[in-house]
Amino acid sequence: MRVCSLLPGATEIAFALGLGDNVVGVTHECDYPAEARQKPIVVRSLIDSNRMTSLEIDRWVSERLRSNKGLYIIDEERLREPAPDVILTQGLCDVCAIDYNEVVSASETLAKRPKIVSLTPNCMTDVLHDLARVGEATGQSKKAEQVIGDLKQRISEVREKVVKSSARPRVACLEWFNPIYAAGHWIPEMIEIAGAEDVLGRRAEPSKKVAWQSIRESAPEIIVLMPCGFDVQRTLQEAAVLEQNEGWHELPAVKAGRVYAVNAHAFFSRPGPRLADGVEILAHIIHPEFFPMQPSPDALQRIT
Repeated sequence: MRVCSLLPGATEIAFALGLGDNVVGVTHECDYPAEARQKPIVVRSLIDSNRMTSLEIDRWVSERLRSNKGLYIIDEERLREPAPDVILTQGLCDVCAIDYNEVVSASETLAKRPKIVSLTPNCMTDVLHDLARVGEATGQSKKAEQVIGDLKQRISEVREKVVKSSARPRVACLEWFNPIYAAGHWIPEMIEIAGAEDVLGRRAEPSKKVAWQSIRESAPEIIVLMPCGFDVQRTLQEAAVLEQNEGWHELPAVKAGRVYAVNAHAFFSRPGPRLADGVEILAHIIHPEFFPMQPSPDALQRIT
């Protein structure tokens, strides 16, 4: 069984199912676990986001999408070499991974047509369902059941602890800063599991651009900064732009010193097993009295 994963979250799923030795191709962003970095790269991004600001990235991406141009390129020769039996991809977001239709076209050039498993999760339940689908497609259904069971147990433990608190703080999760986007899809559900109310995002709906005035009116008691694909240090670099918005320092979360930068790249942006870690991190942020953990600075930093 040879597996090509064209999505970082899918790569994490494959490794969680014990398929590390079977993975024969990944993307330039597949960096977890560490072994994934040693795999042949068959998909690369056309943008170097490390050299651009958030606004520049947004403008470049928007222009490419308006022009019906892709953001990624697939190396068809490298895809043909390992002759994959299964290709893991997605149909959820053109910004997050290569377009599904491009994957289909590339697969048609292979001597043997692989099975294409397209993952389109909108909520936590979908993520667990996709994990089961990958297990079924790769002959690892039993292992998938075990992994899903472990993840459900961790999530249930968070629910059971936070129910002890009558407080459900108002939380705003910002997925981009310039322009401002509120996090969507599975993030509002993660906030709910962790014992709070998401005042901007809607469960199972895409991330959306929001006006600054909407954030002021929502009066969040906690703000979690989780720009898509960024780690904590990059988030801290980009966060300064938020202070330029009128009334930033008057927000309840800012006044209370409850603004946090998290590693979205690892624990929030990718629909994979580490979303359970993300739930636990949120629970610590929201209800530290029940979750007195000490997260690594690479996972979470309180910034004000």
